[in-house]
Amino acid sequence: MVEISMIGMDIAKRIFQVEGRDASGAVVLRRQLRRSGVLRFFRKLPRCVVAMEACATAHYWGREIAALGHAVRLLPPTSVKRFVKRGKKNDKVDAGACCQALLSKDIQFVPIKSLEQQAVLMMHAVRQHLVAEQTALSNAIRGHLAEIGIIARKGAAGFKALVELLAKPAGTPELALIRPIIAPLVMQWRTTGEQIKTIERQIARWHKANSDSLRLDTIPQYGPVISSAFVAKVSDPTRFARGRQCAAWLGNVPSQHSTGGRTCLGPITKAGDRYLRTLLVIAGSGLVRRVKADPSLSPWIAGLLRRMPAKKVNVAVANKLARIGWAVLVSGKPYDAAIGTLTAA
Repeated sequence: MVEISMIGMDIAKRIFQVEGRDASGAVVLRRQLRRSGVLRFFRKLPRCVVAMEACATAHYWGREIAALGHAVRLLPPTSVKRFVKRGKKNDKVDAGACCQALLSKDIQFVPIKSLEQQAVLMMHAVRQHLVAEQTALSNAIRGHLAEIGIIARKGAAGFKALVELLAKPAGTPELALIRPIIAPLVMQWRTTGEQIKTIERQIARWHKANSDSLRLDTIPQYGPVISSAFVAKVSDPTRFARGRQCAAWLGNVPSQHSTGGRTCLGPITKAGDRYLRTLLVIAGSGLVRRVKADPSLSPWIAGLLRRMPAKKVNVAVANKLARIGWAVLVSGKPYDAAIGTLTAA
């Protein structure tokens, strides 16, 4: 019997495609598996390297197959895609592309997340969904009331005044007619706000129980939300040789279109995780606003503001925050303001 040294697997909801190759890279096995038979197949198989795309359910299957003794490698989808021939995409081709990507020397594997890491990421995903839902509800309420000439100021304070106006029994005839129609949206908005607070309390409890997250919380502008998300998303900081690589993985670095020795830098790549990058940019913008009011807080940021637009500075500060976060995780020490560059010593 030919020894299988690697397996490429295209995962799905019900039907899975596997391709096995020997040590020379020759195909020796192609087979379809039903979901119920995946673990049974790998249980009978001699230990080998199993490659699959890091997509939905990949971390679950990675943990289950690794528990059987196999070496599991999760591949970035963009790295697998380049081995799929144009116009010839199907499950068999995808499984073969996983094997081809595994043979490539420049692939950086995705660490398999633990159940705990997936749980905290799920908290963040639920929070993000609820925040989007609450924003949509507030916009709907504003829009409906604007139809009858009731306009509120921008921001949370303006919307709060609008909700208080709806809660009062008195008002114009138009408002009296509209109030019972808008009431379900206001009630749902309040309920969503309470649900956001509940999920944030869960995130805070996880944050307090995790030493890495607590160390990240010592960095300026970090908090329970950013710290817990950074720990769960980055997962294994040692896979980056330096903080610059971590920032590049998040997409907080300029894209390049260079040729003939001429370097042309463009907008940020927006690679990596959008959610974590967004949190860091928001955190950076908050620090930039503080420095605008008091430049002595950070001479470095104040110098950037003199040379470039504020939005560009926000991204630069987010890049620095990511690099400092990586350094804190790798060193195992809290942030030291005396040697930091974000705030004055």
